[in-house]
Amino acid sequence: MKIALMDSGIGLLAAAAALRKLRPDVDLVLSSNPASMPWGPHTPEEITELALGCARAAAALGPDALVIACNTASVHALATLRAELEPELPVIGTVPAIKPAAALGGPVAIWATPATTGSAYQRGLIRDFGGTADVTEVACPGLADAVEHGDDDAITAAIADAAARTPAGTSAIVLGCTHYELVEDRIRAAVAATVAPGFTFYGSADAVAAQALRRVADPSRIGTGTTTVLHAGVPTVLPPTAALYAESRALVAPTLAV
Repeated sequence: MKIALMDSGIGLLAAAAALRKLRPDVDLVLSSNPASMPWGPHTPEEITELALGCARAAAALGPDALVIACNTASVHALATLRAELEPELPVIGTVPAIKPAAALGGPVAIWATPATTGSAYQRGLIRDFGGTADVTEVACPGLADAVEHGDDDAITAAIADAAARTPAGTSAIVLGCTHYELVEDRIRAAVAATVAPGFTFYGSADAVAAQALRRVADPSRIGTGTTTVLHAGVPTVLPPTAALYAESRALVAPTLAV
């Protein structure tokens, strides 16, 4: 079995690690375009074009499914990617876990990029799945970029800023950017210290990985556990900053595409 994941940068590591945990044999294709990162400041049309480039490069390697491991790309490009690639290649988007968080009944905060925060897409999810919960959208400017570049001081500052704008007493934190899952422990610590000591945390990697495996036509196919990395369609290896995050260590040493 081969699963491809695409993102602007290393945010795809969280879902990739979740897939490897569920299926240690899965062959992974990690397709990104870090030179264009962050995607948030781009127009929706530009984001769609960048996502198409990553998706097409991954699709050329014959995966059984493609995960859009990026909330911003899912907001702007999911419909276009599905129109081009399905039904031959199942495409799985990344959606913030608003529904299970809201089901707890308490106040919910969604941490997301400025591009996703306030978008019609996210507002629609809140309307459809937020129920009666009090949902606050918290934009986290600079956090994804800081995670991508392993900038420890910038990560600390961005998390502290977002935590300061998260309402006291929040009972659930939903991460609306895949990059944020790589620093989940630091977000947990900051929120516990400044907002509420007891809260439930929701990422998307586990649910997305499970959905990708459900969409594979033949789940009995056995892979060899390889990891192939593409940057703008060019075979490469994971950037050095990836090693800063535990998720990268769940992956075998990457091999070059042929």
